[in-house]
This record gives sequence, C-alpha cells and structure tokens, in this order.
Amino acid sequence: MSSDEKQRAEYWAQRRGYPSANEYYAEAIAEKIRRENLDFDIPDLLTARINQVVDELKALSTNNANLERVVTMGFDSLLGLTRGDNYLLDEENGELT
Repeated sequence: MSSDEKQRAEYWAQRRGYPSANEYYAEAIAEKIRRENLDFDIPDLLTARINQVVDELKALSTNNANLERVVTMGFDSLLGLTRGDNYLLDEENGELT
C-alpha cells in the first residue's frame, strides 16, 4: 500500500470514528467481499435516480398518448369537413334551439 493510500485510509478511519486504521481496513475488506458476492444494498441516490427515470418515462408515455389522440381527432375533423357531414356546415333555419 502506498503512503498516499495509507494516509487516506487513516483519514477516513478517523473521520468515520474507527478507533484504529486496522479496524477500518477490516471493515473495508469485508465490504469489498460483500460487493464481490453481490450482497449489497443499492445506494439511495441510485434508487432515487432510477425512480426519477421511471416517472419521466411514464410522463412521456402519457404525453405521447395525448398527442396521438389530438392528431387523430384533428384528422377526423378535417375528413369530416371535406366530406361535408360536419354540423357546422348545416343550413340555418333561423331557429335558436
């Protein structure tokens, strides 16, 4: 281990409240072994980011469905106008009903 790595390990051991750097080393080795065995919790930041992406994808899907509906209704209206079967093209008879 280089002196720089040793100094950083001692800094983090002290900052995390370990009584000695050796206990910090033992905990670091145990954590590395858990990661190698795929036995670890997903960090909260990663979970939050995944949830954000899922929410945005759901909103995008809803927006896409709304746009599809608007375009379909617009084309239906245009086709109705060109066929002449729109209620707006009916003759007025003077009655307000």
